[in-house]
Amino acid sequence: MISVTLDKVAKKFDQVVGVENVDIQIQPGEFFTFLGPSGCGKTTTLRMIAGFYYPSSGRIRFGEQDVTYLPPNKRNTGMVFQNYALFPHLTVFENVAFGLKVRKLSKGEIQTRVERALEQVHLPGMGSRRIDQLSGGQQQRVALARALVIEPGILLLDEPLSNLDAKLREETRSEIKRLQLDLGITTIYVTHDQAEAMAMSDRIMVMEKGQVQQIGTPKEIYNRPANRFVASFIGETNLLEGTVEQVTGEEVTVQIAPSIRLTGLSRNANSNVNLNPGSKVVLSIRPEVLQAATGWTENVLNGDVVLSEFTGVSVNYLAQVQEHTLRAMFVNTGMDVRERGESIALHVPKDRIYFVE
Repeated sequence: MISVTLDKVAKKFDQVVGVENVDIQIQPGEFFTFLGPSGCGKTTTLRMIAGFYYPSSGRIRFGEQDVTYLPPNKRNTGMVFQNYALFPHLTVFENVAFGLKVRKLSKGEIQTRVERALEQVHLPGMGSRRIDQLSGGQQQRVALARALVIEPGILLLDEPLSNLDAKLREETRSEIKRLQLDLGITTIYVTHDQAEAMAMSDRIMVMEKGQVQQIGTPKEIYNRPANRFVASFIGETNLLEGTVEQVTGEEVTVQIAPSIRLTGLSRNANSNVNLNPGSKVVLSIRPEVLQAATGWTENVLNGDVVLSEFTGVSVNYLAQVQEHTLRAMFVNTGMDVRERGESIALHVPKDRIYFVE
């Protein structure tokens, strides 16, 4: 298992900044995901690790080896591309064996390793098939087998599930994670899909406009977003702007409307957030933390239902609370569903309010 270090890496294309000041260390055997919208720099960063781009500044190391300007074929990485990049005129076996033939391994070794790789991705006995005889999910598995068969020190995956339907995506992501755990290989994964990143990753790097916004575990990034971009990009959240009115010990009271005040805890604030009285702040409140306000007198929001959705598992509300529109999600426990125009009272637990930039 190999660590990957990016030391203040940046990439410019002429005068356009693609990536700026990426400074991370990926641990040996870690499943690390680059997450962000299109054009945020995640694929550019992956391609610098693969050696397809060289950084404009900064250094890249695999373990103790500086690979910043090493060509791709000298880096011992396996890569799965978004479009799979399979050779349509070759069989499944020939596609998987391609990298081994380039390395001039014996026929016997190639046969053994290809068969083992196909078994790993649950495609045993399919070596003689043509690529056009395979489903999209099977083609994705062939691309994964081709990357793994060379026994790389690092596995790189660039949006490998984007061409699959929803059900197949879920099945295949479980398969990739299973393989990664079984092999213990350091894996770097690129996606714009938040659910995919949350389900698969040990840690996530959230990017926007070429800059790193936050690095952390899925739980850290979801529960303690560094700023409003991360809060809104990872799942759903209610972002409420307000003014700090009072600080009493750990409790911070914020006025978000003339007659509405919410109290949160200072420990749930990013270090850059100013919680002094009079300061402007942004509150991040996830829809699922809101509760029916029965029995509560503090942190209660009274409003009207704008939209209600019964999904079976949950009841989702859009509620108008003075000038604020809030999303709330209640797990279905058999409660009555409030309809459009009905009043609704929501309680916000003080320890589930997060202060962001």
